[in-house]
Amino acid sequence: MTFDLKHYLGERRKQVDEALERFLPPETAAPPTVHRAMRYSVMAGGKRLRPILVIAGAEAVAGAGDRVLPTACALELIHTYSLIHDDLPAMDDDDYRRGRLTSHKVFGEAMAILAGDALLTLAFRLIADNAAFVADPRVICAVVAEIAGAAGTDGMVGGQVVDIESEGKTVTADTLDYIHTRKTAALIRAALRAGAMLAGAGAAPLAAITTAGERLGLAFQIVDDILDVEGSLEELGKTAGSDERKQKATYPALHGLDASRVRARTLIHEAKEALTPLGRPAAPIAALADFILERRS
Repeated sequence: MTFDLKHYLGERRKQVDEALERFLPPETAAPPTVHRAMRYSVMAGGKRLRPILVIAGAEAVAGAGDRVLPTACALELIHTYSLIHDDLPAMDDDDYRRGRLTSHKVFGEAMAILAGDALLTLAFRLIADNAAFVADPRVICAVVAEIAGAAGTDGMVGGQVVDIESEGKTVTADTLDYIHTRKTAALIRAALRAGAMLAGAGAAPLAAITTAGERLGLAFQIVDDILDVEGSLEELGKTAGSDERKQKATYPALHGLDASRVRARTLIHEAKEALTPLGRPAAPIAALADFILERRS
């Protein structure tokens, strides 16, 4: 039986968007400017891939998606904060994100920085709030450590540091993998793992989900690199070709487009293979793997 990914994504996005609406401070709350900036970026749309992966990770081990929503939304807040900061003039200096002007273009650089800081802080408050839905609150400690590791210098921040330091330089394949596995893949892996952990996953299912998350995360960034070469502003919601202009370390630049496509397909195959022991409950993750490979934005 074919899995209906379109229906699944529609239902889960609605679930996540409604929860984000509840969890974010209202624009009228003091100080209103930073709350407007937070909502401007978070509610601009997007695939909601990371929060949906949290939910799918829980469902893959017989958990309920509504019981991991605070942590699912936390992953979206962390992702959005990273985009706000990445777009700043001191970083990637981008004018568009998700099809509209970036935060600093609307609210100024200082407020964009503060909005990102506030989203990161709120994210960990939401993870703490998830304790109300787990039998053993020690699980929350493990999830906090998991996500902090994936977001910090061992993960996303560390990958971004090496990415910036590698601009305009010839990098090795190992350095490129270091950047991609930390800058992007770490948080995607953590999203799946956090959902499974909150749902009480045993060692074997968690290991399978971890492997799948690692492969999915790296494939996602390789496809992102490819789209930056082949995509358009209309498709991507951001300026295409920016990697080449900034002389970024990317898979197409180092390995070529054809080899990059082959690598992405191989990683997606490995992710789906890792999920096989979990059976039908992991079908959403497997379908998301195909979606990651075939996406155009």
